[in-house]
Amino acid sequence: MWKWEAEGQTKAVVVLLHSAFEHHQWYAWLIEKLRTEGFTIVMGDLPGHGKNLKYGKVHDEDLTEYSEFIQKLMQNALLYQLPVFIMGHGLGATLAIRFLKKNDVECAGLILTSPWLVLKKTTNLLTNAMTSLGSLASNKKVSLNLDKKMLTRNNEGYQELVDNTPYHTNVTVGWYKEVQNLLKNIMAEQESHLSLPILLITAKQDKITDPSAGRKWLFKQKSTEIQFKEWPYSYHNVFHDNEREEIFIYCRDFMNNVMRSLGYII
Repeated sequence: MWKWEAEGQTKAVVVLLHSAFEHHQWYAWLIEKLRTEGFTIVMGDLPGHGKNLKYGKVHDEDLTEYSEFIQKLMQNALLYQLPVFIMGHGLGATLAIRFLKKNDVECAGLILTSPWLVLKKTTNLLTNAMTSLGSLASNKKVSLNLDKKMLTRNNEGYQELVDNTPYHTNVTVGWYKEVQNLLKNIMAEQESHLSLPILLITAKQDKITDPSAGRKWLFKQKSTEIQFKEWPYSYHNVFHDNEREEIFIYCRDFMNNVMRSLGYII
């Protein structure tokens, strides 16, 4: 777990959640942008990711491990006694939804970018393993066959994803089933609706997840403050793509407006 203090006085805290197969170093640009706008960031690598990843690792983490880690991040963020926002990307966005539905915590607002709600990319191997072997295939290794070039069309942003940590999209069938069940439950609204302010950003050219699913989910929520923006040319990792400056402004203004509504002077 890491903390990056705001430049000057902190006006709010952002708990930042990365997506599957990523790690915190990918978010250096976003972290610096947030710091310069007065936000302190609390972030860490999800279990089984980043420094915890070993070469050839197959992702088989239990979703409860992710939830327990998010709980620790939130506990540290709340120590500042300032408004706390959760900003989640990809699977991190989906985990944020699940966490807030299952935990009564003080959260000023939720920012979701390219949430995993309906995945586009699967393999025949994965489908066949799940169908033919059922529960016996839970430890079987499969790959989602995701590539970094599917994440951004921006060369500078792509270079920020190139590091010494292997980008493995190898998972067990058990992990994939658990994630798919999470996605289906959220889309089917088998859990409670969220009522806090929500900003959801999608990318129309997303090659990982279906952006229309995010919009469908969002407008079923009970929140009295909802914002939705789809970027027509962006790929999945919106904070690594061409429009990231404009997208950051959307996020910054959303948080500032929420804080004004709470009575904070921005």
